[in-house]
Amino acid sequence: MATASPPTSGRYRYPATSRRDHVDTYHGVAVPDPYRWLEDPDAADTKEWVTAQNVVTNAHLAESNDVREKVSARMKELCNYERYSCPFRRGDRYFFLKNDGLQNQSVFYKQDSLDGKAEVLLDPNLLAADGTSSLGAYEISEDGRYLAYGVSKSGSDWQTVYVRDIATCADLPIDNIPWVKFSGISWTHDHKGFYYSKYPAPAELGAGKSAGTETSGATRQTLWYHTVGTAVEKDIQVYSPTEATWMVSGQVTDDGKYMLISINDSCDPVNRLYYTEIKGEITADAPIIKLIDNFDAEYSYITNDDTVFYFKTNLNAPRYRIISIDFASPEVTHWKEIIPHTDDVLSYAVPANHNQMILAYMQHVKHVIKVYSLKGEEAKTEVKLPSLGAIAGLTARRQDTDFFYKFVSFLYPGSTFRVDLATGTTTTFRETVVKGLNSSLFEVEQAFYTSKDETKIPMFIIKSKAALLDGNNPTMLYGYGGFNIALMPSFSIGRLLWIMHLGGILAIPNIRGGGEYGDTWHKAGVLLKKQNGFDDFIAAAEYLIVKRYTSAAKLCIEGGSNGGLLVAACTNQRPELFGAAIAHVGVMDMLRFHKFTIGYAWCSDYGSSDNKEQFEYLMKYSPIHNVSKDKTYPSMLLLTADHDDRVSPLHSYKYIAEVQHYVGNNANQTAPVMIRIETKAGHGGGKPLAKQIEEQSDVYGFVSKALGASWKA
Repeated sequence: MATASPPTSGRYRYPATSRRDHVDTYHGVAVPDPYRWLEDPDAADTKEWVTAQNVVTNAHLAESNDVREKVSARMKELCNYERYSCPFRRGDRYFFLKNDGLQNQSVFYKQDSLDGKAEVLLDPNLLAADGTSSLGAYEISEDGRYLAYGVSKSGSDWQTVYVRDIATCADLPIDNIPWVKFSGISWTHDHKGFYYSKYPAPAELGAGKSAGTETSGATRQTLWYHTVGTAVEKDIQVYSPTEATWMVSGQVTDDGKYMLISINDSCDPVNRLYYTEIKGEITADAPIIKLIDNFDAEYSYITNDDTVFYFKTNLNAPRYRIISIDFASPEVTHWKEIIPHTDDVLSYAVPANHNQMILAYMQHVKHVIKVYSLKGEEAKTEVKLPSLGAIAGLTARRQDTDFFYKFVSFLYPGSTFRVDLATGTTTTFRETVVKGLNSSLFEVEQAFYTSKDETKIPMFIIKSKAALLDGNNPTMLYGYGGFNIALMPSFSIGRLLWIMHLGGILAIPNIRGGGEYGDTWHKAGVLLKKQNGFDDFIAAAEYLIVKRYTSAAKLCIEGGSNGGLLVAACTNQRPELFGAAIAHVGVMDMLRFHKFTIGYAWCSDYGSSDNKEQFEYLMKYSPIHNVSKDKTYPSMLLLTADHDDRVSPLHSYKYIAEVQHYVGNNANQTAPVMIRIETKAGHGGGKPLAKQIEEQSDVYGFVSKALGASWKA
């Protein structure tokens, strides 16, 4: 074992991080892994290292206290507005989520009618004083009697499911289901119980270790049925996939006659589809019919008429279409196309008004809504959205004659609208107003720039109308580019604060690897084409500089999770192009990611070092294996959290250690390269508002110092 001296960069002195003699061999290639010891979060030396890193980072952040305090105070002012989810009906009641403004978690409400008095059904803020317990999966029984809901602690993906009596707002005493993760909840129509998915308890828990800090792979997910009023030990295992890494979910159909079983082997949009008929009591030996027994395409249930089922699918349709399958004649030759494949991406397909479907299409990364019949006929109902933006929620059921949708844009905070399908009229149900925000001062552009291989890439640019294109604007370039996920318009107080008070510009390119143009766009940026996404992001930076929105010294890149990988890879490849880099909860070790938590599911996007060709490609961009040994880096801040059991913090630990070793010891390096390690937080889901504000304040404090952005009242 060799112990390094503390790396120094200008006036920054980082914690000494020992480099140990560990080497792995991949396909005959020896690859050193000197920071393998940082993969154990419970080791004493790892804990000491984490503490030491936070001391250095906090000292640097304290130098920007003026900006941090102003950001925090202003965010508290602007975030103090009421916001709602779309209401939905079960039984004789309506339900919705609401945040009064500065509540850490949104509160679950019930009401007897749309204009009736709203009553609190469940307040997650009462589950933990610091707001770190959050509401996870939930579903209300068909008769509106019970709420089954999951609770996550400290941001972990693990949930414990409880059952609440809706009339009394009290939990049932023995319905307590632990180790639920990546699961929906689906009630049978006799209201006796529900289906859910769970994993075995992690083997390394114990000795005071809390759920969510383990790094072991979560495998062997199984599908279960829980009967209300019984202990979890009496739950019935309904289905167990044949492969340890396959994931399974169950969904009761609209008519309550069937339970669909969907099986996934990765994050790729493909699934196997089985089903069983629901007849009387649920048993472990109910016959299961394998309708689709391969991973060729995705089949997402919409609704059914007896044995005729409607699915949204990407089978021979990378931007999705709708088909029907008659379970009585399930042969592929009998399948019918209801809504054909188009140039736009079909995002939502929700049944309503007995024989209609509400469809939301993505046109150049902006939503439109259309109404069709189950026969494939377009209805005359015209739904005009307020502006160019996205649907952030859409609720309806087969028997409903109306539907609700929540609309957001970069400048529109998210009002809820009600559409009456009988009359075709749209009314504002709940208007959201942010006090102190004048959206007319800003503008949104959509540019199309050219990437390295001449592909045209769309990019949203949000800025003040008064901004001068003189190359001097502090600019945040945010990207993702993975897992078929589209970066649609969204509303963010933090981003608008960046523009209002730090004189900034925000740019969001829709790079390949995402789902902005369907699965073809996705596949163009994964596996052995992953570099395309990096090239797209780099080209976005170059476009902003050439068009004089900003300059390299004024440009900060930011991303989270797969976007954290994006930021690190692009920093390694083109460090001179950026003034700052912010990487949240990133995937940084591309040779070992599949060995931790749910990482094996990401091989569909990344490939695996177990495959020789993929290993050789991964080695070309894996962040911890490509840190520059002779170039200077922009100001860099990694952010991670101790309860991130999706992308384990070990990724960020190992990467920043490598950056500090090489870059921190570069005599020409003057910018800081640091890590911020949060406690009682995870991958981002369920993070309390107080922690969100604190994190945003730290990021803007760091970036303002790096880019020379001053606060503007």
